Amino acid sequence: MMKFLQRLGRSLMLPVAVLPAAAILMGIGYWIDPAGWGEGNPIAAFLITAGSSIIDNMAILFAVGVALGMSKERDGSAALSGLVAYLVITNLLSTDSVAMLQGIDADSVNPAFETIGNQFIGIFSGIIASIMYNRFSHVQLPDALAFFSGKRLVPIMSAVAMLVASGIFFFAWPVISSGLVSFGVWISELGYIGAGLYGFFNRLLIPTGLHHALNSVFWFDVAGINDIANFWASEGEKGITGRYQAGFFPVMMFGLPAAGLAMYHTAKTYKKKQIASLMMAAGFASFFTGVTEPLEFAFMFVAPLLYGVHALLTGFSLAIAAFFQWTAGFGFSAGFIDFVLSSRLPLANQPYMLLLQGLVFGVIYYFLFRFLITKFNILTPGREDNTDEVGEETEEKESVGTSAMERKEKFATLAANIYEGLGGDANVSSVDNCITRLRIDVKDMNVVDQKKIKDTGIIGIKVVGANSIQIIVGTQVQFVADEIEKIRKQGVIT
Repeated sequence: MMKFLQRLGRSLMLPVAVLPAAAILMGIGYWIDPAGWGEGNPIAAFLITAGSSIIDNMAILFAVGVALGMSKERDGSAALSGLVAYLVITNLLSTDSVAMLQGIDADSVNPAFETIGNQFIGIFSGIIASIMYNRFSHVQLPDALAFFSGKRLVPIMSAVAMLVASGIFFFAWPVISSGLVSFGVWISELGYIGAGLYGFFNRLLIPTGLHHALNSVFWFDVAGINDIANFWASEGEKGITGRYQAGFFPVMMFGLPAAGLAMYHTAKTYKKKQIASLMMAAGFASFFTGVTEPLEFAFMFVAPLLYGVHALLTGFSLAIAAFFQWTAGFGFSAGFIDFVLSSRLPLANQPYMLLLQGLVFGVIYYFLFRFLITKFNILTPGREDNTDEVGEETEEKESVGTSAMERKEKFATLAANIYEGLGGDANVSSVDNCITRLRIDVKDMNVVDQKKIKDTGIIGIKVVGANSIQIIVGTQVQFVADEIEKIRKQGVIT
């Protein structure tokens, strides 16, 4: 399961990497026009629309990215199948489609179906598509249906699988969503403790997309709380209205960026530059705009323990802010922009205490994350491998003065020798790679000639299971993996 979650986390890195830029574009646009969301300013409208084109379609990006990353060969047909799978379930379970299936008016459809196009459904669609690719991409159909064989069969089977999944979600999704709404109504009566419970479950439910159901209780007018609208309209009691928003500011502005700093500091030395670019962009997006997905999805699946700690700390933050009645609100998200804009509203109550609370939470996040990562050797981004940094230094020295053709020939030779040592097509089941190593599944580990592989000059070998072996190549591993894929397609080594 942990191996699966780590692969899932790595697969999310591609779509996650684009989110900080989108969040910053929206944040700047919202800063220019906080009231109209671009309606009264063409520059704001341009920036908000550009950013929202990515943020609003995050689920689609996840469907495509996960399908591509989780498939054995990372083929384009897998990515297409992820999109197909997502489109099938989101269209079948859209409000209009459900109304037609149930024979009722669209206004009478369970509100749960309004949020069916969330990140969880995107990730789920990508996983289903990758499973279909791994299972059916090499299937040969009878001659009459030969056109649909192999990779052409994958999107078809993905669509069929999502038809079945849609039938399950048709009954399960509204039940789960309604249950969460009822739970939210109950905890809303618990004062600051209820605010803390809401914060905890809000973060905990993000991987499933069901946090929208819980949010509707506190932020909107499902149970009469309507926290966001009332705060901005200055309707309600000072120190009370806004309690379900205020506690997010210390976490999003300080806590999560500090967690990103901890992950950067605990990354392998030769990976720090790469991790720094991701964490800086994601941390700035979290602080400035309050968009936390780039940071959260970076460790959500690869380090579920840390994500659980993050959910707990968020709950504590909301409970503390609600207990002391420090309030601020947001129209976009709990970042610096909304903090500045909301702190001047009549119902804002000692909002600058949230900054002090944020500094404390930043320290807690940093040292707690750093302690847990190092204590339990949690494989956060940049820590996936144990490769000695000598590997990268050696590669950098060898690359000096070496032509592109010579490097290509070198990778081709290295790939051929490694693949032969693994036992060739007869023994290799799948080939994958991360930042510095090949991840190989073999049928029989006894067939693998480790000495022959080591003689190629690779950095090291690590057997991680009865049928799994990792070959540490270095940061040029992608080129070696590409050459191995060419060999596998040609079938020249058996």
